[in-house]
Amino acid sequence: MDASSAYQDSLPVSSDALLKQLDGWGIAYRLHTHVPLRTVEDAKAVEDQFTVPGENALRLKNLYLRDKKKRNYLVTLQQDREVDLKVLAAELGAGNLSFGSADRLLENLGIRPGAVSPLAMITGTEKGVTFYMDARAQESDVIFMHPLVNDRTVAMTRTDLMAFFEKTGCEVSWI
Repeated sequence: MDASSAYQDSLPVSSDALLKQLDGWGIAYRLHTHVPLRTVEDAKAVEDQFTVPGENALRLKNLYLRDKKKRNYLVTLQQDREVDLKVLAAELGAGNLSFGSADRLLENLGIRPGAVSPLAMITGTEKGVTFYMDARAQESDVIFMHPLVNDRTVAMTRTDLMAFFEKTGCEVSWI
């Protein structure tokens, strides 16, 4: 199955249910629909559609990783930030890191490859996934991310994203 909203009902938390929960919590967002985006390059091809002049926006790439002790990590970084997994492992105090499988991604974050997002911590928190976020998010006006599917993007203010983390009990570690 792909990671688009056509298959969202097969996820533990659908994109529609997530958006309804955000509404219920009073967490604001701007929703954009588009073709499925699987890579940073795909996202860069359409990001002009979402750009608001003068807005300090952070666009993300997300890495679902595991170490040898089978600990799970979601690492969310500015989309152009270079990543060396050995350096990142040392920074996180983890052993050797590798990318988690599609099955583990669905089990631990409730999403499919191509839709990895900080919003997946709605499932990841209860599954014990450790979350790390690029410190640049602390300086951004708005942060763009998938709402559990890859044919939608939400733009949320830093304040609203932090409110989401608080509501879900997600502890954010900054890198």
